[in-house]
Amino acid sequence: MKHFLWSLIALCCFSSTVVKAQDSTAYKWEVAGKRIQDKVYELTFSTPGNNKWQLYGANEAIADVPSVELAFGDSSIEIKKPFKESGNSVAFKNPLFDNASFKVYEGPATFTITVQFSGTVPANLLGTFRYTYGKGDEFYSLNDHPFSIALEGGVASTTKIKVESFDLKNPISPCGDEDTGGKSLLSIFFLGMLGGFIALFTPCVFPLIPLTVSFFTKQSQDRKKGVTNAVIYGLFIFLIYILLSTPFHLVDGVQPEILNNISTNIWLNIVFFLIFVFFAISFFGYFEIGLPSGLANKIDSKSGMSSMGGIFFMALTLAIVSFSCTGPILGSLLVGTAGEGAWPLTVGLAGFGLALALPFALFAMFPGWLQSLPKSGGWLTSVKVVLGFLELAMAVKFLSNADLVKQWGFLKREVFLGIWVVIGILIVLYLLGKIRFPHDSPVKKFSKTRIAFIVLFASATLYIIPGLTNTHSANLGLISGFPPPLCYSLYSNPINCEKGIEPLRNDYEEALARAKKEGKPVLIDFTGWACVNCRRMEENVWPNEKVSELIKDKFIIVSLYVDEKRALPAAQQVNFTTKTGAQKKIITVGDKWATFQSENFDAVAQPQYAIISPDEKVLTKTKGYTPSANEFAQWLECGVDAYKKGTQTAAK
Repeated sequence: MKHFLWSLIALCCFSSTVVKAQDSTAYKWEVAGKRIQDKVYELTFSTPGNNKWQLYGANEAIADVPSVELAFGDSSIEIKKPFKESGNSVAFKNPLFDNASFKVYEGPATFTITVQFSGTVPANLLGTFRYTYGKGDEFYSLNDHPFSIALEGGVASTTKIKVESFDLKNPISPCGDEDTGGKSLLSIFFLGMLGGFIALFTPCVFPLIPLTVSFFTKQSQDRKKGVTNAVIYGLFIFLIYILLSTPFHLVDGVQPEILNNISTNIWLNIVFFLIFVFFAISFFGYFEIGLPSGLANKIDSKSGMSSMGGIFFMALTLAIVSFSCTGPILGSLLVGTAGEGAWPLTVGLAGFGLALALPFALFAMFPGWLQSLPKSGGWLTSVKVVLGFLELAMAVKFLSNADLVKQWGFLKREVFLGIWVVIGILIVLYLLGKIRFPHDSPVKKFSKTRIAFIVLFASATLYIIPGLTNTHSANLGLISGFPPPLCYSLYSNPINCEKGIEPLRNDYEEALARAKKEGKPVLIDFTGWACVNCRRMEENVWPNEKVSELIKDKFIIVSLYVDEKRALPAAQQVNFTTKTGAQKKIITVGDKWATFQSENFDAVAQPQYAIISPDEKVLTKTKGYTPSANEFAQWLECGVDAYKKGTQTAAK
């Protein structure tokens, strides 16, 4: 079971079955569109062929998978007739499918299909043509060829992304966040440190502290040299964990909001749910998760090198052999900061690496402290099992993210909290010795630390239980944002569902129109279905009497969901060139608002609040997560004053 998780990830992401995807550039395609009648078009896909491969015909069903597909992001497009094909075809018996015979093209081929629009016909149609090819016992199924074609009689896109009148550097009033990232980066750093300190008290890391420190102090010619080597060893541990974030900087440079898309992707959240369940089962002692032993052995052999090289590979060996314990904690940190961008992830990993490295340097400087360390024993196993239960709680959160984004409704607030209550009860029973897992020893006596944790988890569970009721006590402020929103409830009329503020949802143009009509500024709320801090603001700050009064009476508020997966109408789907020069397809509502935020307000994190005038002038600096209701109210008042000031200036 050692490589079970790695096999799971490989299966999810890099399937190696015979039906697989290959390089989509194997065939070159020309795409054309011809209007047949009103809202009915014929699309033609032509290729000169590729003499290295055989292209499968358009209407071949291979293991119940179509050989050619046409996909659109807009459900208003209907395929009226199946593909027609032309070209010189031959019959090919595929040994991969019991020598079944298929029609294939070894030269030029043309596929034609008829589609109908029930909504507005776009001037430029975006879609994906998928085709299948192979040769002999090689077979590559449904390779994507994205396309964009002009349609006769189509309506130009009404999607507005970049607003030239926005001037973030010169708002009417300078109130707002000077640096929205500073405070959050510091909190992420300390969160990473907390994760690192937790990792220290796991069976994979804790026993290595005295062992490694003793090695450096005894193997060196003098104590000063031993201390120096131990400090360098800690520094390398710190740097190794920072380097883990490097790929995310490379990805982030291509598309600013890509990490946010990763953190809110439905299927990735489900994959994270499955992975964390397996992490939990591993922590319960049923199998070990680790990197391939060959890699660990190669790295370990390098640690015998002298001087700096040997110390570096010793640090790398620690990172690898401790993966089965640090991996789940690092995974939590990764997905918890994914939506914030690459730098928060780097800062979090820096905190994690620093916490992991500190003991090795400190105990080398003060070897007498080693005597005060508790001896390794059964308590380490207990720590690991408790972490397993916490991994299960985290897994439920990922499943909840997917449920909220798609609004499936199967993991309502009370169901979510009920699962957490069960997990809390199981933790308490485990610490009391009523539940045992493999490698557990009977609990013969209760230490003060164990009693403290029993009280802690029992108290936390008792705190959550009222959340299952339809009473005012169900509003659990301490964990606000983690469970689904108060209105996402099993109860038909949840008593805590705040109806005082009802923003327009994803309708920016309507917000501008209302603002012009009523003579009010617009409060833009960049939010997301899976955004924890957004829910905290809505449940703890917005209901504040002063804040609520200001928002309802002085503003037109619109909530723009950056993770809304609903497809835009075809007429609003566009290819957009970002300010970094990258090409981006705007297909879903979330694509539109995530790009709108990054292009106009230089941010990809939520929540972010902006105040603009009806004629799209920036009135203040933006505001991020603000748990203080008074501070948020002051910013709103500043926005009202800025609107009055701007209106008076325009009148003059």
